[in-house]
Amino acid sequence: MLYEQVLSDLADTERLGRQLAKVLFPGAVIALVGPLGAGKTTLTRAIATALGADPKLVASPTFALIHEYPARLPVYHFDTYRLDNVAAFINLGVDEYFQGGGVCLVEWADRVTEALPADHLRIELIPLDHRRRAVITSTGPRHDMIVAELNSV
Repeated sequence: MLYEQVLSDLADTERLGRQLAKVLFPGAVIALVGPLGAGKTTLTRAIATALGADPKLVASPTFALIHEYPARLPVYHFDTYRLDNVAAFINLGVDEYFQGGGVCLVEWADRVTEALPADHLRIELIPLDHRRRAVITSTGPRHDMIVAELNSV
């Protein structure tokens, strides 16, 4: 399933994050894709905040590789930008996170696609001047309902 939206400003990105947070479930995996500055961390912060995480704690985990944020559903925020290969991502113990009771958000997910669960949500953020296009695709039945909900709003 597919959903697209143009995000005109920060408020639109935060609104999308809140919409997503309402329908996320334990074990949800969100693959975030886009160039530097596309808004991956901003969207992650919006989702995590809407789930109840402290927004001041949400930052790109580029050097730490993963941050964990306590929230209504625990948030596991990965950044694969500096990883040398997919094996390095797998060695972080990602399968345990993917099968756990939290929400996994993976920045630069296109670098580790083969390590992601077959059923996940892919969000591509495409810069358009000062705006961004969010292209959201579900890759399996568990995440189809998220896209269906976005399309019904």
